Amino acid sequence: MTHSLEETYMNTSEDGGSKIAMITGAGSGVGRSCALAMLREGWSVVLVGRRESALQETKAMAQGAADRALALPADVSDPDSVRDLFAATHRHFGRLDFLFNNAGISAPGVPLEEISVEQWKEVVDINLTGVFLCTQAAFRLMKSQTPGGGRIVNNGSISAHAPRPNSSPYTATKHAITGLTRSTSLDGRRYDIACGQIDIGNALTEMATPMTKGVPQANGEIAIEPVMDPEHVAQALLCMARMPLDANIQTLTVMATKMPFIGRG
Repeated sequence: MTHSLEETYMNTSEDGGSKIAMITGAGSGVGRSCALAMLREGWSVVLVGRRESALQETKAMAQGAADRALALPADVSDPDSVRDLFAATHRHFGRLDFLFNNAGISAPGVPLEEISVEQWKEVVDINLTGVFLCTQAAFRLMKSQTPGGGRIVNNGSISAHAPRPNSSPYTATKHAITGLTRSTSLDGRRYDIACGQIDIGNALTEMATPMTKGVPQANGEIAIEPVMDPEHVAQALLCMARMPLDANIQTLTVMATKMPFIGRG
């Protein structure tokens, strides 16, 4: 008898219930696509974002799977908000099996010398400190639950490898995510906590809409760039989420095939 990939890597816990995932930035874009894909596959999903209305829209889009979605508004850059988020998750579900650190913002695309300290700090607070705070809270929960362990995936972005012009705050945080991912992967071994990074290029979300109209290139030109459906990102994330805890996809890049990344610069 043959089994599908979905049957091989089960999304159910040892007691037969669905596994529990948390996705930050679930109110739009990549986060929304990934949340809906995980709900379709049978996961229970904690939807996290700043705007409750957007989270409720995501939940409504899940239709028949909406009863497995829990919308919890939170600010990932705020330690108290993150603490309350994970406490509420524990009260509702009793555990956490998977965390996708996806929430992120960018600063205005202006020359490095024109970025304000406030703009720099806002990007760092959400893109880097927010990932650290959620990872730290996930560690505490995953270590204490029975059975222990879990998986964390960080959204690194293509910018974790190569910058775009005028992107110093965003690029700096995404390079830092690679270091945090590797440290998390190493420090989580003793607790059966696996950690990997997904690097996304030109998924057609609101953030990537300018790609279809033309964006600055390294040589100073403005060019339209190819994009891809965010559903492809969701399927890549599911591939990572399905792995048993004794195996890990450390780094995965999913991108529009013809975008100017390979050969950039």
